[in-house]
Amino acid sequence: MQWLLNDLLEYARMGTQRNPLVPTDGERALDEAMENLKEACREVGATVTHDPLPPVPADPSQLVRLFQNLIANGIKFHGDRAPAVHVGVRRTGEDWEFSVRDNGIGIDPKHKDRILRIFQRLHGRSAYPGTGIGLATCKKIVERHGGRIWVESEPGRGSVFYFTLPALKEPVSPGEATGRK
Repeated sequence: MQWLLNDLLEYARMGTQRNPLVPTDGERALDEAMENLKEACREVGATVTHDPLPPVPADPSQLVRLFQNLIANGIKFHGDRAPAVHVGVRRTGEDWEFSVRDNGIGIDPKHKDRILRIFQRLHGRSAYPGTGIGLATCKKIVERHGGRIWVESEPGRGSVFYFTLPALKEPVSPGEATGRK
């Protein structure tokens, strides 16, 4: 019950506590997310790899939460194999398109829009713990940053969550982008 209350409070704060979007180092945000997931990765033998990540205009703490939630799903919803997650990125015009690919249990395509809504779970809590708020939080973060989020998946073949974030209008030097607020 405490997890649910904490997750609900965090979800509600996404709409009220808004830090300014500043040039944010994608690498540092991912590193912080991975530090937060270190124990979960160790417990199940998960491997997480990534492409070099660009700086983007973001709320640094929300970018960390976005990476953390998407990677945590890839770690949690695994089958018999050890989880493997890859964070990719490519430039698409004015945006960066990120992908978080896993080798997990996958999602039936008929549920792909449903899972991004709050409290929408596809599995019972006994099979996979959680509150059903994590992906809705990701959606709220991405939309707040001017992007969009979607999933492509097939049962038994893993999932790829895609999201876009605007590219910086002006380049920044490595020391100018922040990873924390």
